Amino acid sequence: MGRAFEFRKERKFKRWGNMSRVFTRLGKEITIAAKSGGGDPDNNPRLRALISSARSENMPKDNIERAIKRAVEKDHNDYKEVVYEGYGPYGIAFLVETATDNTTRTVANVRSYFNKSNGSLGTQGSVEFMFDRKCVFRVKSSTPVDLDEMELELIDFGAEELFMEDDIIVIYGVFESFGTIQKYIEEKGYELVSGAFERIPNTELKELNEEQKADIEKLIERFENDDDVQNVYHTMAI
Repeated sequence: MGRAFEFRKERKFKRWGNMSRVFTRLGKEITIAAKSGGGDPDNNPRLRALISSARSENMPKDNIERAIKRAVEKDHNDYKEVVYEGYGPYGIAFLVETATDNTTRTVANVRSYFNKSNGSLGTQGSVEFMFDRKCVFRVKSSTPVDLDEMELELIDFGAEELFMEDDIIVIYGVFESFGTIQKYIEEKGYELVSGAFERIPNTELKELNEEQKADIEKLIERFENDDDVQNVYHTMAI
């Protein structure tokens, strides 16, 4: 097992507070994907994967269609994907991915969360080098799968790591291989549960005591409660 498995096994995946927040996050991603690659899922692999992710979260069809429609509405503000970097307390590095229609509001909020936790908002590139950006797919198969054989095949498509998580096959690959891995999944007839990007720490995760962990968890919660925040990554060992 490699780094992605270790990180996924150790990382505490918090569920968003309620379904409406999940739908808001996915809706923004769908709108951005439709804006950049077109609103036809058949010709937009990224949009197609996001729709699968939305369906796996039981997002209503109407919500999905509205999110796609927003991409072509002239009176709708464009979402911008902005990544913020900084340090929380105890030297824990943070990378915060946002999708916002008001960067002034978002940067002010992110800075305030860091400040309230005795941390600091950093400059671009200050911590991003500590994380590798990967594409990750979760798929199901209706028949038994030889994971070793599947992994050997997927290496040619840019995959780096593959493992089982309950009844789901998890595939990690280099960032640029998103389209080729998705094509493999679809051509082989696997059920695409979700397709996304994740940041995997490439540095040693920092061990903290329980009290220090609680402080970091409070900062993570502040970020995750912000509607502009899509994902939060850090270098704390859980």
